[in-house]
Amino acid sequence: MRRTVIAVISILVCLFLADTGFCTVSESFQSSIYDPGTLKPIDSRLTVKVGDTAPDFSLPAISGKHVSLQDYRGKKIVVLSFVPAAWTPVCSDQWPGYNIVEDLFTENDATLLGISVDNIPTLFSWTLQMGDLWFEVLSDFWPHGKTAASFGILRSTGVCERAIVIIDKKGIIRYIKVNDINQRPPLEILIKELRKLNGKK
Repeated sequence: MRRTVIAVISILVCLFLADTGFCTVSESFQSSIYDPGTLKPIDSRLTVKVGDTAPDFSLPAISGKHVSLQDYRGKKIVVLSFVPAAWTPVCSDQWPGYNIVEDLFTENDATLLGISVDNIPTLFSWTLQMGDLWFEVLSDFWPHGKTAASFGILRSTGVCERAIVIIDKKGIIRYIKVNDINQRPPLEILIKELRKLNGKK
């Protein structure tokens, strides 16, 4: 019961902060954000589906590591958060929001990997301005967008879609959703899917 209450409170806090703009770090950071305007909501076609084995990848992280999906096989549920581009408004709100619900990932035996087609220096500078993120941030810069393309979420403009993929400990895709690029994915759906995967209501 206590965990359920904490989960609900965490989600409500994050939604409040996102809606009011408090997920951004500072005014100076906010003034560095580039607004691309309203974009075509979805500009790709998935090449994988629920029940498929997730395409493996090995990508450099801003932590200096190389992170592979295979690293988590048999150990953790993996949530992939693909975002289109650094220094843009929705992306700059989305990832800091996950900091508020880190405990919910832990409770559901899951880890989060953030992926963008930006290069390492860009991602390092951008995430540094956001503050400490608890999850690994990976660069799908070269070969450009190869990982995004393997899931069928690389847009014709060369950026990836705003997508969430949940992969179980056996490496099987259990949830995949390409969201409107102009909007944050609903956090409550992500938490619901993680809980469902763990047999929780």
